[in-house]
Amino acid sequence: MTVIDTAPFGVADPSEPTTVHLSGEIDIFTSAALRRQLLDELEHSTTLLIIDLSQVSFCDAGGLAVLVGIQRRARSMGITLALTAPRPFMSRLLHITGLDRGLPMVA
Repeated sequence: MTVIDTAPFGVADPSEPTTVHLSGEIDIFTSAALRRQLLDELEHSTTLLIIDLSQVSFCDAGGLAVLVGIQRRARSMGITLALTAPRPFMSRLLHITGLDRGLPMVA
């Protein structure tokens, strides 16, 4: 699992979303590191944090738990978390678990 932050250096512009691009597998082996990295992103985020899932090749229950946990933390900080570009398997996983209703999607 790789996290690539596309937020600008320095102070983030609150009118622009912070976008984090994920790639690889989100599973029991990578979930803890992903959680730490996303919590760090929240500290430097604007009012909208977008997680790009277009390069995620696998996600297990631990990965879903990370997304839900980060959404809760974001909400408590006044930040909206949204997902974008999930692959078909990820869209299906979000739908089957009902998380597609709780985790907003953006184009």
